[in-house]
Amino acid sequence: MSHNLQLAITAFGEPDTLKLQQTEIPEPTTDQVLVNVAYAGVNPVDAKTRAGLGWGAEKIKDSLPWVPGFDAAGTVVNAVGQYQAGDRVAGRIVEGGGYGQYLCANLDALSRIPETVSFQHAASLPVAGLTALQALELADLKAGESVLILAGAGGVGHIAIQLAKTMGATVYASCSDANIEFVSQLGAKALDYRASALDAQVSDIDVLIDLMGGDAGEAALACVKQGGRVVTVPTITAERIINAAKTKGIEAQGMLVKPNPVQMDALLAKVAAGELHVEIAKTYPLEHGVQAHIDIQSGRTRGKILLEMPQ
Repeated sequence: MSHNLQLAITAFGEPDTLKLQQTEIPEPTTDQVLVNVAYAGVNPVDAKTRAGLGWGAEKIKDSLPWVPGFDAAGTVVNAVGQYQAGDRVAGRIVEGGGYGQYLCANLDALSRIPETVSFQHAASLPVAGLTALQALELADLKAGESVLILAGAGGVGHIAIQLAKTMGATVYASCSDANIEFVSQLGAKALDYRASALDAQVSDIDVLIDLMGGDAGEAALACVKQGGRVVTVPTITAERIINAAKTKGIEAQGMLVKPNPVQMDALLAKVAAGELHVEIAKTYPLEHGVQAHIDIQSGRTRGKILLEMPQ
């Protein structure tokens, strides 16, 4: 083994503050495995953190250069606990580090990847899949209820649509005109947010899953019935959405996705069984990570963007 090539945030700012760096391969502690990363997910939170916004940036501001990447899939290098060298694993890496060839992961953060599931699909699930599942659970969505999912074609949204359908809900999802067919095929009633205000297209919704926040999130509250429930995911505007919901008699809460290997195992099993489709918009080599960040912050991505590590 040689060095560890990583893509790091060197300063808060535009995407070009991401720079490649060579470091030593990290040494795992006794309750960690060293993972040779195959793919890492690129998430909106990565771009926000790089721009210096939100809780993520606050946490790392004194430790730049810092390597982002909370989604990773790869191969175990060292045998530890229940894992053998060569095992295929994926997980939500709370400390980041996915944008690199090697990372140390806690044993309890990982899930085995079923044989029939690719590294790409596995790397797409930890943040987006767990966010979708945990948001629907937090909203206490029940069979027979209606749910509106904002940004239905995005990484979290397209998974949330499918999970909400399996829960027996009637699903509405906002998207652009270009994604109407995609969102409809996933089983949602697609609402073109550019065509007219969402509350002119749907009303009296039981549950709103707000993946947009800001003006779009606040405007969508008009679609929710009195006594309805809202889970707002973007942390930067969560307080604003929660307060606006309160004045309308709507129960709202924010959330932070948590690692949960049991839920991750369940999502991987759904993909393996063909019950969950994971859309991959684009895969970039690690050295093109700047372009991946330009794409993700456009807010126009269908499905997931991945980075492929050099092997």
